Amino acid sequence: MNKKPVTPDIALSRLQDLCARSEQCSYDLRRKLFNWGVGADASEKIIDRLIAEKFVDDERFSIAFARDKYRFSGWGKLKILAHLAAKRIPKSVAETALDEIDAEEYAEVALKTLKAKARALKEGNTYEGRTKLFRFGVTRGFETSLVSSLIKSGAVWE
Repeated sequence: MNKKPVTPDIALSRLQDLCARSEQCSYDLRRKLFNWGVGADASEKIIDRLIAEKFVDDERFSIAFARDKYRFSGWGKLKILAHLAAKRIPKSVAETALDEIDAEEYAEVALKTLKAKARALKEGNTYEGRTKLFRFGVTRGFETSLVSSLIKSGAVWE
């Protein structure tokens, strides 16, 4: 079943509504426009208009994305940086967003995430358990030095 392409006016209206409800990045909006069958020239005009009208701001999106992912999803800075890169956010903008994260709160989130995993490990505070916990922390995007220091301090087992 072939879908009829969306007209640029309808696409603009839909995207304005979407951006009014939640932060979006220009890359995701370009993908939506492509999927809707809107041409490249019309897509760029729509994106430019959304940026001019302050519906879209990649820097504002990056800050909100970083804050939400570390607070609510328990992601570390490295994972957040990788996901922002996948959304074609410039590295300088992504790093600025990561600089907005409070260091103490970030460490607390890392500790809370590791503690939850430590409780679920049947190996407990053994070499194997610490290794699994370390791997888990790194795959969550936390820096190896932070994960290592939290495990060595024993705080995750309390």
